[in-house]
Amino acid sequence: MKIILTEKIAKLGNIGDTVDVATGYARNYLLPNGKAMRWSKQNEAAFEAKKAELVAAQDAAVKTAQGNVAAVESAKFYMIRSAGDTGHLYGSVSSRDIARMLKELTGVSVESAQVLLGNPIKTIGTFNTSIALHADVVVPVKVYVAQTQDEIDALVAGKVLTFGTDKKLESDDEPEVADEVIEEIIETPEEVVEVIEEVIEESAE
Repeated sequence: MKIILTEKIAKLGNIGDTVDVATGYARNYLLPNGKAMRWSKQNEAAFEAKKAELVAAQDAAVKTAQGNVAAVESAKFYMIRSAGDTGHLYGSVSSRDIARMLKELTGVSVESAQVLLGNPIKTIGTFNTSIALHADVVVPVKVYVAQTQDEIDALVAGKVLTFGTDKKLESDDEPEVADEVIEEIIETPEEVVEVIEEVIEESAE
C-alpha cells in the first residue's frame, strides 16, 4: 500500500515521504495511529497544506521524548518469571510486557512496536534492548529476567546463572565411584577369593 508519512518512522522514512508498505502494517498500525495517510492526489495536497503543522508537532514530540530519556535510563526492568530446571521460561517476556512495565515504573507510555526487542525473551538472563521514544530518540536498556529477586540481584551484579548442573554432577559422580570399586576388585582378586573361602568355612562350622 502506498502511504504518505505524517511523522518520521525509523527504517521507513521521514515526514512527508511517500513509501510502499505492507497493507496489514498500514491498516493495523500506521493509519489508525495517525502516523501516515493513504496516498492519493487529494491527500498529497492535504498533506502539503498542513505540512508546517505536522513538522511543528514532530519537533514537539522529539522534545518530549528527550525529556523522558532520563526516566527510561533509570528504570529497572526486573522481570520475575517461573522457569524450568534448564532456565527456560514457562512463557516469555515480550515487547508488550516491557512497554507495560515502563508505564508502571515511569509513567512514560510507548507502544510495543517502540520496544526494539526482536524475538521474545524465553530464558533466564540479562538482555540488551532499546526503546524508541521517537525515531530520533532511542534509549538502550537492560532487561533482567529471573525466578527470584535474589537471582535478579545476582544478574545485576554481573553474575551468570547456571541451571541443571547439580543433577548432572551427581549422575557423573556415581559411575566414578563404581569404577573405583570395580578397579579395586580387579586389582585384588586374591583377597576376594580369601574372603569367599572364609565365608564357606564359617558356614561349614
